[in-house]
Amino acid sequence: MNTIYESIFSHRSIRKYKNQKIPEEVLDRILEAGTRASSSGNMQPYSIIVTTDISLKQELFPLHFEQSMVLDAPVLITFCADFNRMRKWLALNDAPENFDNMMSFLIGMIDATLVSQNVALAAEAEGLGICYMGTTLASNKDISRVLKLPKHVVPVVGFSLGYPDESPALRDRLPLKAIVHANTYQDYTSKDILEHYKEKEVSGMKRYKSDPELKKMIEQYQAENLAQVYTKVKYTKESHQKYSKDVLECLFEQGFTN
Repeated sequence: MNTIYESIFSHRSIRKYKNQKIPEEVLDRILEAGTRASSSGNMQPYSIIVTTDISLKQELFPLHFEQSMVLDAPVLITFCADFNRMRKWLALNDAPENFDNMMSFLIGMIDATLVSQNVALAAEAEGLGICYMGTTLASNKDISRVLKLPKHVVPVVGFSLGYPDESPALRDRLPLKAIVHANTYQDYTSKDILEHYKEKEVSGMKRYKSDPELKKMIEQYQAENLAQVYTKVKYTKESHQKYSKDVLECLFEQGFTN
């Protein structure tokens, strides 16, 4: 297996997969690695849904905005904030059934996300590829229905998983000096911002314009730079307002707003 640094620095989002089943022992090993992630109070308030059934993947396909890897990958993994299991254990031990509020959801969300990254790193060390899907959170209300999630369980992050059938170029990242602050937050000058985003502006626009569909949308919305691509094409204010409303409705329905 690769070293941890090799896995981290060679990470790519994989959207095309070989028609090759993941051995059960490999899948179990990477999921076990997930459970070794840090956990608040060691409560482990999360659940992992492993989806291989084609009919379920077809139901999830539109909820994940018809991304091809939903159907092509042999496995979809959905990581959920889960206090259902914990609350049932509390009840059996005559303890107050807490953890039905926003703070509890946030604790479960953080723990589930930590688990997901452990699984991702373990998967890549095994020669597998993954692609995180932000649609898991955006569509969490409908995904909860498809995956039959009970109250106090909410999907927060997920990814496709399988053996890669592509080797895309590494994506750019902001320089370390743009992200790391010494002791306290050091706010950015306009000069800092322009310097930090200079390379991303070029490589980002090049990548988006290389995709015919995205290029067409860029032209349609007259996005002149990468910042406008993010806010006019990919992540509009209207879409985020809608997703925010949907997520809050999901949290209400799943019992996390008491």
